Amino acid sequence: MRLSLWAVTLRATDTGLRCKNSLKNLPMYATIFHWLSQLSAWLERTQMSHVIQVHDWIVPVVQSIHILGIAVVASSALMINLRLLGLYAADQPLKEVLARFLPFIWWTLIVLLLTGIVMIIGEPPRSLKNPVFQIKMALLLAALVATVICQVTLRRHPAFGDLTTGRRAGAATLASVSMLLWVGIIFAGRWIAYYY
Repeated sequence: MRLSLWAVTLRATDTGLRCKNSLKNLPMYATIFHWLSQLSAWLERTQMSHVIQVHDWIVPVVQSIHILGIAVVASSALMINLRLLGLYAADQPLKEVLARFLPFIWWTLIVLLLTGIVMIIGEPPRSLKNPVFQIKMALLLAALVATVICQVTLRRHPAFGDLTTGRRAGAATLASVSMLLWVGIIFAGRWIAYYY
């Protein structure tokens, strides 16, 4: 069985899953991959990387905090998206729902950034040279753009996401795309461990 996702191909074999990355053949990606390889090699030689690698408790603790942070961000995004679809807090204005859940997204992203940096420094090749990690970062960027679009659109058009107006296709589309992006981020995050 073969499954292709973007430029990554999964093939089931007798010994397990085999992954093939065809991104390295693209000229721009080859340059980026070369730069990431150099950064990875440099990070591996740093004192901080050695400290993280020597102490067996650091990576599991940081990963646990990272996973809890992802749960907070994804569930907050889910609540906003369900409100855009009219499935949650339909009796409340979208502005109130955003005011309740957006701080959980933006503040927790700082925690995710810090824990992510620790994990990258601890095992640079596992992240930086891993195309699944790169896909996760692209999906994260797209999800953050969708969140900012929601915020900006609501400021410019206060009726955005209003359940009483007949024009809700934009809000529903944004919510659907956002939910797919967050699911993709979660799957890619888990896939990183199995691709390396």
